[in-house]
Order: sequence, then structure tokens, then C-alpha cells
Amino acid sequence: MTAGADFIAIVNALGLPPGARVDSRVPKKLLVEQGAPTAADKCAIQDGIDELQWFAACKLATIGVPAFSDDTREYLEIAVIGCAFRAGAKAPRLIELIHRAIPYPVLLVTTDESGLAVSAAHKRHAQNKAGRTVIEQVITASGLRADAVDSVQVAFLKSLALAQQPRTDLFTLYAGWIARIEAINAARLTGAFASTNDQEAIDRRRAALDAHVRITKEIEGLRAKAKREKQLSRRVDLNLEIQRREADLTEKSKWL
Repeated sequence: MTAGADFIAIVNALGLPPGARVDSRVPKKLLVEQGAPTAADKCAIQDGIDELQWFAACKLATIGVPAFSDDTREYLEIAVIGCAFRAGAKAPRLIELIHRAIPYPVLLVTTDESGLAVSAAHKRHAQNKAGRTVIEQVITASGLRADAVDSVQVAFLKSLALAQQPRTDLFTLYAGWIARIEAINAARLTGAFASTNDQEAIDRRRAALDAHVRITKEIEGLRAKAKREKQLSRRVDLNLEIQRREADLTEKSKWL
């Protein structure tokens, strides 16, 4: 399956009305000009991106979902963007740069040698910088395949449909897509995909995912330290701490 076909499979899963489709290529130079704060980032874009496509514009006129605005953020449109990375591209950094460069919230589909990734990041007004926006945490599900037949990915693709999202306004819609990305990340740990619009359940799962990442890193650090430790008593202490952290990890996983 080609990168373009991969993109289309994900975009089609969104179930957007035909009027929302844009289907136009975006020149890399625009991303270089607007989203590359350093020379290294400019090189990463030029060397790492093969093509950038704007697939759809989700707004009141195209999908019937009202805009959202408050003191923190203004969502007039959600852009659905696709980007094909070249081999060796710095994918995590490029994903962040794309989200930063586009003023609207973005549902970003990327592809590289490891497969597809879908990412999203809420945006808010920049403090003391009128007209500027900053991104919050980038939420990414990577290693996907548009033609996958495993039940988790099939359920994830089905859950992305516009008809299944909360549609009070563009903020709740975008939050719905973020919750689906978090759901597949949780499913990779539990083996079962569970989509929900219940905010309390979403918050619990989000906290559990954050804790899982944090504790896993702590365990990796402790294991590395234990491997280097020459004193037997200290190594025993480190192994006991690893066991405590693993117990914490098991407890947190119950909320995924």
C-alpha cells in the first residue's frame, strides 16, 4: 500500500462530508518559513519530509459543527493534514513542528518506514503575544497500519468517524479525536480498545497513561543503575525499588 493510499484510508475513516475535502498539496517551503525556529529544524524539514498534503477543513460551513472560543483558545477550523516522511526522518520533532506551524488545531496523519501515526495537540493563545498560538501536549499513536486486520486497530479506525464524536463545537470534536488516540495507546497495554465520551473515564485513562510513561522511564533508569552498581547491598536495594515501581505500574494499569 502506498503512502497516499494509507492517508486516504485514515481520512476516509473520519467519515467527513465531501464538502470538507480540500485535497491539495502544501509546499514544504511554507512549513520551513512558518514552522522552523532553528537551522536544524529547517534541515529536518527539507531532508525528512517527502510530501505534505491538506486533506480536509472541518468547520461550521463544511461539517456543521460550530466554532469554539473562550479566553484560552479559539477553534474556527480543524485541519486534517497528511505528511509522508523519508527514511531516517526525525519523526517526533517533525510532528511537533507541523503542529506548531499551522494556526488551527491539526489532526495529523504521518507515515514512515515504521507505519502510520496519528497525532493531535490542543492549542491556546500565547501569553503576551497577540494573534499567536502555542501547542499543548502532542498526543500520538504510532506504528499503525491502514490495512491492519487486528481487532484493536479496526476498532480504532471505526471510532474515528465524525458521527461518533461529540459535536457541541470544534473543541469538543477535537477532544473526541484526542480521546480516541489515547484509547488506542491504552489498548496497546491492555489488549482491548475501549472508546468513550465520558469525561471522567477519559481523564482517568489520561492520568494512567501519563503515569505509565513516567513509571516505565523510572524503572528503565533504575535497571540501568542496578546494572552499573558494584556494591551488592546497593544492587539489592535498587532491585527492591524496581519491584515497588513495577507494582505501582500494575496498579496504574487498572485505570487504562
